[in-house]
Amino acid sequence: MRRYETIFIADNDLSEEDRSPIFEKLKDLIQQHSGLLVMVDEWGGKKLAYEIKKKARGYYVRLDYCGSGILVNEIERFFRIDDRILKYMTVLLDKDVDIEAVKEEIAKAEEIRTDETESSDAKPDAEPDAESNADDEPEPETLENK
Repeated sequence: MRRYETIFIADNDLSEEDRSPIFEKLKDLIQQHSGLLVMVDEWGGKKLAYEIKKKARGYYVRLDYCGSGILVNEIERFFRIDDRILKYMTVLLDKDVDIEAVKEEIAKAEEIRTDETESSDAKPDAEPDAESNADDEPEPETLENK
C-alpha cells in the first residue's frame, strides 16, 4: 500500500453544509477501495494566485491517506466531475507504507489533540496570568522615584 497526499481547492463560496458532502464522498471512496484516511487538514479560504473558473478565492484542503493507484484515480475522477472543486494535485509520499505504523501515528495525533482540548478547557483564561506577571515586575526608576 502507498501513502498519498492530495491537496484540492474547493469553491470558497460554499457553506460548511455544502462542503461536508464532498468530505463524505471522499471518505466513502477511501473505504470502498480499502484505503486508510490518515488526516483531513482544512486550511480554509485563501486568495488564489490567479483566478480559477472566475474565482479569486478558494478553500484549501489537504488529504493524507493510504491506498492504491486505483483509489487515486477514483478520487481524481471525482474531482474532475465535481464543479465545486477548482483544482487538485496528488503527490506520492511513500511507496511502501507500514499500515500498523500509520495507525499508531493516527492514534498519537488523536491523543495529542484530546490533551490539547482538555488543557484548554481546564485553563480558564490567559489574561489573568499576564496581569499577575505584570504586577511582579519592578517599576522602572525615574527621577521622581529617587
